[in-house]
Amino acid sequence: MMNELLGIQFSIEKANRTDGKVQNLACFINENTLAEAHHRMSRNKAKGIDGVGKDEYETNLSQNLKLLLNKMKKGSYRPKPIRRVLIPKDNGKMRPLGISCYEDKLVEYVIAEILIMVYEPKFYNCSYGFRPDRNCHQAVKEVIEDVQYHKTNYVVEADIKGFFDNVNHEWLMKFLKHDIADRCFLDLINKFLKAGIMINGTLEDSETGTPQGNGASPVLANIYLHYVLDNWFDVKIRSKYKGETYLIRYCDDFVCCFQNIWEAQKFYRELNIRFDKYSLELALEKTRILEFGRFAEKSRIVQGYRKAETFDFLGFTFYCSSDRKKEYFRCKVKTSKKKFRKKVKEMSQWVKEHRNLPVGEIIKGVNIRLRGHYQYYCVNDNQYETHKFFFRTKWILFYWLNRRSEKRSYTWDEFYNGLLRTLPLIVPSLKVSLFNQKLNMI
Repeated sequence: MMNELLGIQFSIEKANRTDGKVQNLACFINENTLAEAHHRMSRNKAKGIDGVGKDEYETNLSQNLKLLLNKMKKGSYRPKPIRRVLIPKDNGKMRPLGISCYEDKLVEYVIAEILIMVYEPKFYNCSYGFRPDRNCHQAVKEVIEDVQYHKTNYVVEADIKGFFDNVNHEWLMKFLKHDIADRCFLDLINKFLKAGIMINGTLEDSETGTPQGNGASPVLANIYLHYVLDNWFDVKIRSKYKGETYLIRYCDDFVCCFQNIWEAQKFYRELNIRFDKYSLELALEKTRILEFGRFAEKSRIVQGYRKAETFDFLGFTFYCSSDRKKEYFRCKVKTSKKKFRKKVKEMSQWVKEHRNLPVGEIIKGVNIRLRGHYQYYCVNDNQYETHKFFFRTKWILFYWLNRRSEKRSYTWDEFYNGLLRTLPLIVPSLKVSLFNQKLNMI
């Protein structure tokens, strides 16, 4: 695998010395890289329309890979249609996911790895989603820093309507051709985009979109928004606006910070025009301009409001505050109400469904879910919300353990001072620090 990575890197460096277009990428989809993709693939992945999983494909792995590569060399390889499943969203709507056949997943994985190597040097620092060594907490921290340490007075909170379903294939291929000269590699990506979708046994054409769940979908989404949003913001917005401007994006979720209200309003108008050109649409009910920053609270009070507005990003609510001594401005975060309600509901549903298990197994399962919640939400300034979730979990556990039979199992004293002392729940503690050296210097 290391030889293939070095080969791709050589092709990229050669492109940088010539016309900027990388060549000879399709040759890196070979038996070694596909076997490595198979090794890394989880056995628990959902199966595509052919019903083949990792175990079935592994029984004759070498032969299967050779047949796959032979089809690719002849040009007869065609990805099978993607199986579409729907999962519920927080707002009651359904999110469509695409599940590829196992063999196609291997090819998607290698394509994604190649694209990451080609585009990582090109992507902007403002992009955090589905990139190596980057995560949600870094994006949250960047928003805090841009508000707290820079001249941010207004925030544009934006949401793209059905982004993954509306990616324009023609524009996406143009963006890829701008950086890649290998026709075989580009044709392979185009085949995946046009593979079709199987919905309840009916095949439908996929004229637009790149399904969530597809192995290469995250990096293709980043490439699309790199040109549609990131590059445009840097070249046309940041360089030409007089005030300070900042963009923080996590895949299709993004926040923009502005010093001046008129530039925030101008950006909002231009953003609609820009997205319309590339077949994207803003969800107007979730997109707005709000006053936010170190002067927002005083300004809102003068206008007759009680406090400054807040906005949500990546499961957190951002709000204006100050340090404990009320000497310095602070941008703080807490768990958003929508996410808090969702997590409480999920915890209650799990305990309800498993309440007849042995108590030790129930506590173990609850602790696994608490640990996952803390890993994401136990950040600076969010102690109240995480402890609130901890106490709500206690009450959920107490309630459902007493619904295991007609006879009540525990009094509160027996539950709190007896059971939870023997089988304790994990108490929240700081997992991720959003502070930096600047804050410590204040």
